[in-house]
Amino acid sequence: MADAERVTARQRAILTAVVESYIETGEPVGSGTIARLQMSDVAGMSSATIRNEMAELADAGLLEQPHTSAGRVPTARAFRMYVEQLSGGANPRVNPRIDATRLPARSRRQIDSSFVGLAGVQAVLERTSHVLATLSSGVGVAIAAAADGDMLEHVHFSRLAPARVLAVVVTRSGMVRDRVLALDRDLTLRELETAANFLNENFRGWSVERVRSEIARMLERERNEYQLLLNSVQQLWVKAVPESDVPVQTVYVEGVANLLGSQGMGSYEDRERLRDVLAALEAKQRLVELLNAYIDARQESVRVVFDLEEQAPEMAGLVLIAAPARMGGESRGTVGVIGPKRMHYENTMNAVGYIAQVFDRMLHPIE
Repeated sequence: MADAERVTARQRAILTAVVESYIETGEPVGSGTIARLQMSDVAGMSSATIRNEMAELADAGLLEQPHTSAGRVPTARAFRMYVEQLSGGANPRVNPRIDATRLPARSRRQIDSSFVGLAGVQAVLERTSHVLATLSSGVGVAIAAAADGDMLEHVHFSRLAPARVLAVVVTRSGMVRDRVLALDRDLTLRELETAANFLNENFRGWSVERVRSEIARMLERERNEYQLLLNSVQQLWVKAVPESDVPVQTVYVEGVANLLGSQGMGSYEDRERLRDVLAALEAKQRLVELLNAYIDARQESVRVVFDLEEQAPEMAGLVLIAAPARMGGESRGTVGVIGPKRMHYENTMNAVGYIAQVFDRMLHPIE
């Protein structure tokens, strides 16, 4: 295996042409095809020169030849090198093609119009998965940040019937939980109002999981009539925000059918394995684990991950393109695309980057 530094500029140009031709057609690429291209980086090269360079690239493990074709197809390493070159990592003097501002104006307008009228992180993330699936022809994925990092904004309780209460919990990310509670004992309107006021006055701005532990601590400490109030507050809060709700991350997935029609998943073996992929996408917690393993909420750029099988064997042959989405400087989730190696990287990476960057602006109306 040759290091990236050992690949010449001419070989890089040819490799880029091979990758982009293969992405476009799905067919093995021959030297004659590259010689006929009008790309400036390969213009003027003879078919013989290109053929010799492609042989060198094959020896370096960057191209491979299907049994039934004279042409060659890029390997996983070639796709990695291609993405690195798009991002400008291979040559700092070359302007990177991965920049959210370079997303075509039509795509930017499509994204912006898709979010008009939406309010709240959940609604935006749900729409994001749909938009990314449409733009990429892959699987659009959007995952909300874990609830344990969200902050309480407001609580309201309404009495529906004896021992039945409607609880509405609003967090600072814009998420709204509403749940009908079946209580152990009936609470009056006055008791409900007092409990809500207590939570709003004492715990606004607290992470939701800290509220539970603090109320339990206060109950241990208090031994007077104040404890009656705390008992009511604890019963309401525990039922309104069950402990099982706290660590769960909301996952939105759209476009699974795109994988079924993908030319990058065309063989019988691929389609058999696709059953495992679809099962993994259905088991959404698997996606949470996958993105948490690869995407750092502190990173600023879009990340492309080729070795998904290290975390999820059923994802072998697929690529993840993702980035953290922020609001007010804090990560509110992750947005991305899962698709075959043969995808349009530049457009997909710029679309993911654009949505991640304007996430704060899209949510500005709810502030």
